[in-house]
Amino acid sequence: MIDSSGFRPNVGIILANHAGRVFWAKRLGRDAWQFPQGGIHTDETPEQTMFRELKEEIGLAESDVTLLARTHRWLRYRIPTRLIRRTEPVCVGQKQFWYLLRLETDESRIHFDYTEKPEFDGWQWVSYWYPLEQVVSFKKEVYRQALRELAPYLFRNSIDHKRKWPLNYLLEY
Repeated sequence: MIDSSGFRPNVGIILANHAGRVFWAKRLGRDAWQFPQGGIHTDETPEQTMFRELKEEIGLAESDVTLLARTHRWLRYRIPTRLIRRTEPVCVGQKQFWYLLRLETDESRIHFDYTEKPEFDGWQWVSYWYPLEQVVSFKKEVYRQALRELAPYLFRNSIDHKRKWPLNYLLEY
């Protein structure tokens, strides 16, 4: 499903643990890392897609997480011209709603073998802003927008909130 502007509707998932670190996944057979994400089917809402992708990509059920927040609007990125597939309709990029989840179960429940074709073959917990320095360049601005918008929902109850995330630090990213 591609919209009239050539963007594929999609969701992105930022999964955090109780320490405020985020799940960073390694693409299968590649030295490329990203947050889980996936396309919205025509019969799904974005939230239904998010829970389906959570299960398919990292083996977690809705009961394993708490939904903390979602971006208020679609965030878009364009795919570099050299990576655009020559199919009809042409997909020039993705438009995404981003979800922030907190893991409520033991991390040993994370697994990649729920489907026959896993997306990932490794993962690690990383600091909240780490993905901005590591993600492929054409996704960087969307990651920046999503992380900035969702940060207050993860850290608002932290006693150390102001020292950890001062306004000028958030503005830097």
